[in-house]
Amino acid sequence: MLDVKNIHVSYGDAQALWDVSLAVSRDEIITLVGSNGSGKSTTLKAISGLVPLSSGEIRFEKTRIDRLHAYRIVEMGIAHVPEGRRLWPGLSVRENLELGAYIRTARNVKKETMEWVFKLFPRLEERISQLAGTLSGGEQQMLAIGRGLLSKPKLLILDEPSLGLAPLLVDEVLETIQKINRQGVTILLIEQNVTRALSLSTRCYVLELGRIVLSGTGQDLLADERVKAAYLGL
Repeated sequence: MLDVKNIHVSYGDAQALWDVSLAVSRDEIITLVGSNGSGKSTTLKAISGLVPLSSGEIRFEKTRIDRLHAYRIVEMGIAHVPEGRRLWPGLSVRENLELGAYIRTARNVKKETMEWVFKLFPRLEERISQLAGTLSGGEQQMLAIGRGLLSKPKLLILDEPSLGLAPLLVDEVLETIQKINRQGVTILLIEQNVTRALSLSTRCYVLELGRIVLSGTGQDLLADERVKAAYLGL
């Protein structure tokens, strides 16, 4: 479904990614693991068209996308839920969700998709007229994910969906991500709760200093001594 091939990304004179390659197949949950500054978020932004490549290429369903504007990449079926949620705090829950359905194909099925999101996150329906900025942190994260789903993505990219949430809410959000995946949406994930992320993932890639240094199934990496020492505190 997604093929990232030998990409390099720089911010001015500072290079952030070196020769990063990864693949995502349909219906998988793929997790990127790494410390802060390892290049995880930059990788996601490169896929979404938010930062340009210095070299390499990215293909989605065999079509090259690394030269496209971000809105065209959304139209092709990739939605990106960024770190920090990036909601419109002065707009209501309904308005934030509706803005996720701005592309034509998503607008045509907006009502049905909204109903699906409310089944995943009933609290959003309860607060449909409430301003996004007045929601709790957990509710804001639900809204950010829901807004991404309103574009009817084939691939949903999630950057730190549990950041700043209480442990019970972390479990709820990650369980919902699994449910979204089971209902036909492929997931590419960065998640600070590495143990949970690896346990629910099909495959994982480990980044260090802008390079992929290790990859394997979630269970393989949970058992890997290097991963245990560096990211699991074991």
